[in-house]
Amino acid sequence: PARYFDTSTTEPVSFFLSGLEELLAWKPDGNDDFNISSVPLGKRQPPLRSERPRTLVCHDMRGGYIEDRFIQGSATRNPYVFYHWRYIDIFVYFSHHTVTIPPVCWTNAAHRNGVPVLGTFITEWTDGEKLCEAFLAGGEEAFGAVSRQLARIAQHYRFDGWLVNLENTLSAAAVRNLPAFLRRLTAEVHNSVPGGLVIWYDSILQNGVLRWQNELNGDNRVFFDACDGLFTNYNWKEEHLQRSRALAGPRHTDVYVGVDVFARGDVIGGGFDTNKSLRLIRQHGLSAAIFAPGWVYEHLGEENFLQNEDKFWGSLAEYLPTHSICTLPLATCFSLGMGTSRFLDGKEEEAGPWYDLSTQEIQPLYPEHEGRLSTSCYLQDAWSGGSSLRVQGIIPPGEEHVAIRLFSLQMPAPPKLFLTLLYKLEQPDPEEVTVMLELTTWDSGSCHEGSITSVPEPNARHHPRFLPAPPPGLAKLLNACPQGSNGWTSRCYELELQDCSLRDLSVLVSRQQLSVQETPFALLLGEVRVLDAAKVAAAPPQVQSVSASQLWWQ
Repeated sequence: PARYFDTSTTEPVSFFLSGLEELLAWKPDGNDDFNISSVPLGKRQPPLRSERPRTLVCHDMRGGYIEDRFIQGSATRNPYVFYHWRYIDIFVYFSHHTVTIPPVCWTNAAHRNGVPVLGTFITEWTDGEKLCEAFLAGGEEAFGAVSRQLARIAQHYRFDGWLVNLENTLSAAAVRNLPAFLRRLTAEVHNSVPGGLVIWYDSILQNGVLRWQNELNGDNRVFFDACDGLFTNYNWKEEHLQRSRALAGPRHTDVYVGVDVFARGDVIGGGFDTNKSLRLIRQHGLSAAIFAPGWVYEHLGEENFLQNEDKFWGSLAEYLPTHSICTLPLATCFSLGMGTSRFLDGKEEEAGPWYDLSTQEIQPLYPEHEGRLSTSCYLQDAWSGGSSLRVQGIIPPGEEHVAIRLFSLQMPAPPKLFLTLLYKLEQPDPEEVTVMLELTTWDSGSCHEGSITSVPEPNARHHPRFLPAPPPGLAKLLNACPQGSNGWTSRCYELELQDCSLRDLSVLVSRQQLSVQETPFALLLGEVRVLDAAKVAAAPPQVQSVSASQLWWQ
């Protein structure tokens, strides 16, 4: 069927639903198995429901369902990718189709990085008025059927809820039922999707008139009270923020203040001035909704996209609280889910562009320190997938080393850890610097490295012990330990900790001899793994009852 498969290539595609009839007629279908997310939502700290102001990203690009609709990937040159997941809390996939089901590749990539994904339920113009009249003015049975279907769709495809965006005037009968519909939808989503969310877009007033308010106020509060949050329109000033904060009370982090990166209309700042908007939003303790950050790709072009993307998110980093990983194992080869070639074990397997966000790996923090340190995606060489992480910087005069923070961690340390690292040094010579992993722990009187008799480490920085060969029984898992290949150096380490809590994972670049001059360095990181030794040693469960379906031979 054309909805589920591309008519020219027969490949499975992600899809949307148009109109009320399609929504109400939807039911699970064997043909749409490809569209079900295969990656459960990863845990992270702090959790979404914490008191901290949040960051929502609303992705709106060229009508949606472009190259990202191909579930098994495509040969797209220079595609749009998002990878600053550590900095955001919620990802919304937006289009102007009535029911926007997020393409499954986005859900997979976001979930792997611990970010929930929302679809969009939208009505607009006169068609939207008719649609709303049909399901809202009809009373509880009619709007109950819509809320039930939306919740079932999120549950079936395993994404995390809805942005509700009704942008048309409502009759008195329809608007009277709107708060009840939102309450019902929110309850159904919470019930069927763990951690599910429903967010309302600031458009309609409680009297049914379509008029954007750019704030939470007495005219739209009834809708805010009926769901998990309000996404405001973009043309606000500071007084709007003050009033929203005062009215929201303890729910102030459920107000997502809209920031249009394209800076349409009368806004504080978009583009590379988006930080001006975020500064004000954070001063008032509110959450932010960054709309169409694809501006970087659409406006500045595809050529230097990755460079511009790092610059854009780097300019906002001060206002975007980051998230910590809170479960092991942590394993990543930094691949973006796209590339100009495919690599395996450090060797180019296949040349040519490819794009498949479902294969994107866990992404790091991308730290930047003006002039002294930068991290970026590198497509020309990789250990596995399509890209590696390039780290370049300088060791300042008189200093022994530089630590580049890759991940923030927040979890109790198991008694024994194995760590693995694959890297390629570009400069200087290997005789001049050493590269290794460093783990830091949260300060506590009881945290010790090694046995109970060891002395606590100063400032809780731990340098794991180098293993020249994998421990017995782990040779298969840690097979790259002694050798590496194709110019990549491989290292395995172990670290024993007592009563510690993990804080940061960094790569440490140290020089062999102290110098009064600075030492520039550049290296590629191909893979990093942090493993709980006890779990690694246990035999993995046997896979049983494998079946294959939906096969198409070409």
